[in-house]
Amino acid sequence: MAASDGDAIWGRAEQQDFRSRVRGCLLGGAIGDALGAGVEFDSLQAIRERHGAAGVTDYVPAYGRRGAVTDDTQMTLFTVDGLIRAHVRRDTGAWHPPTDVHSAYRRWAATQRDWGPDERKKEDGWLAREEWLYARRAPGNACLTGLADSRMGTVDKPKNPESKGCGTVMRSAPFGLLVGWEPKLVFQLAVECAAQTHGHPTGYLAAGAYAAIVHALARGDSLDNAVQRALAQLAARPGHEETTDALKRALGSVRQGMPTAERVEALGEGWTAEEALSIAVYCALVAEDVQHGLLLAVNHGGDSDSTGSVCGNLLGTIHGETALPPGWVAELEGRATILELADDFAMEMTQGPALHSPAASSPAWLARYPRA
Repeated sequence: MAASDGDAIWGRAEQQDFRSRVRGCLLGGAIGDALGAGVEFDSLQAIRERHGAAGVTDYVPAYGRRGAVTDDTQMTLFTVDGLIRAHVRRDTGAWHPPTDVHSAYRRWAATQRDWGPDERKKEDGWLAREEWLYARRAPGNACLTGLADSRMGTVDKPKNPESKGCGTVMRSAPFGLLVGWEPKLVFQLAVECAAQTHGHPTGYLAAGAYAAIVHALARGDSLDNAVQRALAQLAARPGHEETTDALKRALGSVRQGMPTAERVEALGEGWTAEEALSIAVYCALVAEDVQHGLLLAVNHGGDSDSTGSVCGNLLGTIHGETALPPGWVAELEGRATILELADDFAMEMTQGPALHSPAASSPAWLARYPRA
């Protein structure tokens, strides 16, 4: 695949591989999110007392059903929506993806306060009209306050400058799926969009590193090499030390013996961005398969849905959708929407010029992703 200025030349086999990785990333993240949703606030001891010595081995009820997702998946989907809208809006001569992602996050924020999609306008696009997304699933305070008004936080003037919660990392995998972009631009875009809600350097640099890791995986690199590439990018960034140390601890833990819940807990609880990234990377590195990695990522005392979500994004990007446990896919909340959005993203990235241009565009595509 050749890439120039963000545009890629794709063969048929490359398109199919990319679509499988996009589907795997989004579905895998949602599955990990749903596996951890029912135990998010439980200690490891409480998890084992309730679910047995092995802990959670399947979906457990959360928010009134099995397979329910949280704000992690919700925000990830709106990240995808914002990135598609950015590429469509480029036809108008406007090209500032952080603004389009910020608008998408503001549409997500509206789902957290509105009763339903009845008041959504045509320019909000189709995702904002999906009724199942209008559910409040323990959203982070920094995400809510950072998006409470129209001012967009920037790296120079971020929202919530002391916050480094994992709300940046858990939504940032889609930036890594911009495989036609240069790695430094992917890292920077994730950083700029993270600063819209979390202004601590660790919060936004962990998001940048995570996006860079996903980007390398989506291009077919190994996870170990992807982490090394992210570390190289981090080294040049002021305030990188916490994120760098967390990734190095994840790499070091791989060599300490068989993976256990206790070894996961030694990396932290996952409430902060660097801890969530560290746990997810470790679990993906030692995973025997997708199921093993995801269960390891959620069976600990901490932010189980976020660590599960981030790990699921990684494993899904590596292995593609067909490696995901089919029973978990079948029972996942919002599966149809996730697949629809994944396919739209893959189509935009690989065949965008056939869908829209300054001269002529598909009316159906512009109805889904308006330029406004």
